[in-house]
Amino acid sequence: QVQLVESGGGLVHTGGSLRLSCAASGSFFSVASMGWYRQAPGNQRELVATSTSGASTNYADSVKGRFTISRDNAKNTVYLQMNSLKPEDTAVYYCYARVVSTTILAYWGQGTQVTVSS
Repeated sequence: QVQLVESGGGLVHTGGSLRLSCAASGSFFSVASMGWYRQAPGNQRELVATSTSGASTNYADSVKGRFTISRDNAKNTVYLQMNSLKPEDTAVYYCYARVVSTTILAYWGQGTQVTVSS
């Protein structure tokens, strides 16, 4: 069984910063990729940023230059540093991981609320 535990959400004003963390634990060989998605009320879940085990990263156009994803592979942890936050960044942010065990499976965290007030 694999668990993803997120932390770091909260309420900030426009222009503020937050740092999200997500740690993977359980029985597996390695984590192939980790990332963050978000879902605002009435919207579909959308990609925010992803990072492969080889440190390749991918960002949604809406967050490029403001958000930075990073990983600590030794701790199976992914971080999302969010700067210059805007009200449109308000959403539930979900951690995502593709985990390698006897096969490769995708897991999701429980979600953490990020609210940016104007």
